[in-house]
Amino acid sequence: MSVFQEGPVVVPMCLGDLLHVLRGMAPEARLIARPGDERVRVHGVTITSADVAPGDLFAGLPGRIRHGADFAGRAAGAGAVALLSNRSDPRLPSLVVDDPRRVLGVLSARLYGDPCRALSVYGVTGTNGKTSTAHLLAAGLEAAGRRVGLAGSLESRVPGRAARPAERTTAEAPAIQRLLASTHRAGGTDVVLEVSSHALELGRVNGTRFRVAVFTNLSPDHLDLHGTLDRYYAAKASLFTPDRCEHAVVNIGDPHGRRLAAETRCPLTTFTTGPEPADWSARAISADADGTRFRLCGPGVDREVRLRLLGAHQADNAVAALVALTAGGVNLRAAVRGIQNLASVPGRLERIDVGQSFLAFVDFAHNTGGQRRLLPFLRSLTDGRVIVVLGATGERDPRKRDALGDTAAHGADVVIVTDESAHSENPAMLRDAVAAGARRGGRVAVHVEPDRQRAVLLAVSTARPGDVVVVTGRGADQRQTSNSGSRPFDDRTALRHALLLQTGTSRSGGSEQGARCAGPRW
Repeated sequence: MSVFQEGPVVVPMCLGDLLHVLRGMAPEARLIARPGDERVRVHGVTITSADVAPGDLFAGLPGRIRHGADFAGRAAGAGAVALLSNRSDPRLPSLVVDDPRRVLGVLSARLYGDPCRALSVYGVTGTNGKTSTAHLLAAGLEAAGRRVGLAGSLESRVPGRAARPAERTTAEAPAIQRLLASTHRAGGTDVVLEVSSHALELGRVNGTRFRVAVFTNLSPDHLDLHGTLDRYYAAKASLFTPDRCEHAVVNIGDPHGRRLAAETRCPLTTFTTGPEPADWSARAISADADGTRFRLCGPGVDREVRLRLLGAHQADNAVAALVALTAGGVNLRAAVRGIQNLASVPGRLERIDVGQSFLAFVDFAHNTGGQRRLLPFLRSLTDGRVIVVLGATGERDPRKRDALGDTAAHGADVVIVTDESAHSENPAMLRDAVAAGARRGGRVAVHVEPDRQRAVLLAVSTARPGDVVVVTGRGADQRQTSNSGSRPFDDRTALRHALLLQTGTSRSGGSEQGARCAGPRW
C-alpha cells in the first residue's frame, strides 16, 4: 500500500463491476479467471508487490527494465486477489487491457469513491516553479481557513497528520487517489498537486478532475522521456482540457504559455510578469537578500505584495498562486496574507547562514531554465563573485549536460563541477560533459571535484567576503545514488558543515544538521 494507509477510505468493488468500469475506457478489457471469480471483492490497489495488503488489486505495469506482472506471484503471496495488466497470470484472476497505465487512475479513483468530486483540486505544472507555486497555493488556502492536502516533490500531507517525504514529484495513480480520499476523510476541503510531465505522460493523474490548473513556464527538460520539446509541451498541455480542468491559469509571459492560452478550450485567466497584456500582472518587481516585492495588478486590484521568499522569479510563482486562488473563489486578501507569511520552501533558494562573511544558498536549479532564473538574482546581490557548485543527474537527457555547464559559466565567476546522482551512469562522463560546457566560455574558473562534500568545502574555502556561494541541482533531496548504491546526502547539511568549519565553529566534525525535507527529481 502506498501513502496514508490509516482508515478505511476504499469503496470495495467486485471484479465484475471493475470489468464494467474498464470496458467504458478500454472496450477490449477482459477478465481471465475461474467461474465465480467475478464476485471477488477488491479492497485496495497498488503497483508495488512489496506494498500489497490482503484484498488488493495488484497493477502489474510494463516498465523500462522489468514488467510489473513478473511480480504477480509475490503479490499473490502477500494477499493480492487480482491482477490488472496487459497480460494474465494463472496465479491471480486477471483484468487484462492493452494499456493498464491509461486506465489505472480512473479505476483507482472509483475504488476510492471518486474523491476529487468532494474536493477543490489545484494542479501546478511547468518546467520550473511548480514546488514554490504549490506551497504558495497551500499557504493562501490555509490563510483563508481551508483544510489543505498537498503532494509534490518535497512531501505529501493530509490535514491533521504529519507530512511524509515524497518519492517523486507526482505519485503513482493509486497513491494520488488515496491522498485525495484521505484528505476528504480528514475533513479537508482542498488539495494542491504538483503535476509533472512524467505524470501526464504516464497517466498518474487520470481520474483526477482539477478545479484550477496552473501553467508556470516551459524550457528544455525531461527530453529523455519526451524526445522533443514539442512533445514535452504536448504532455503539459494535456492537463488543460475540459475533461480534466475546470479553469486554466496560464503564464503568457512564457512563449509556450501564449501558445497554450491560444489552444486551450478551458475557461482561461492569464497572468504575466512581463509587458504582455494579461488579466493579471506583477509590476515593479524588486528582490534582495531579504525578500521579494511587487505590485499585483488585476481586475479592480492594485496592491503591494511583500514575499519572504527570495528571488525575482518568486513574483512569477506568487502571482500564479494568487490568480489560481481567486479563480478558485478564495478571498484575495486572505490569499495575500497567506503567501506573505510563507517563510521559505525547502531547497528553493534556501539561505544557510552561520555568520559567515558571504551569502550561501542551496537551490534546486537543475536545468538551464532554472539557472537563468537563479543566477541573475544572485549576481544582483553582490559586487563580488558568484560561485556555483553543480553537476548533472544520470539517466536524464544527455543533451542538457553541456548546456548546464555553459549556462553556469555565463552567470557565475567560479564553477565547481561535482557528482550529483549518477544512478547507473559513469559519473566521470557526466562531470566531463558539464565541465566541457563550462570551459567553453573561457572566462570563468572551472574546477572538477568528484566528491560532493569536498566540492562544497572547496566552494566555501574559495569564497571571499561579499561573494555568493550556491549549491545547485538537488535542492532538498536527501539521498545520492550511484552504481555503488544510495547514501544519505543533504546539500543543506553539507553546506552548513562547510561554513561552520570555515568560521571555526563546528562542534563535532559535521554534527550540525540542516533542515530536513525530501525532494526527488520527478
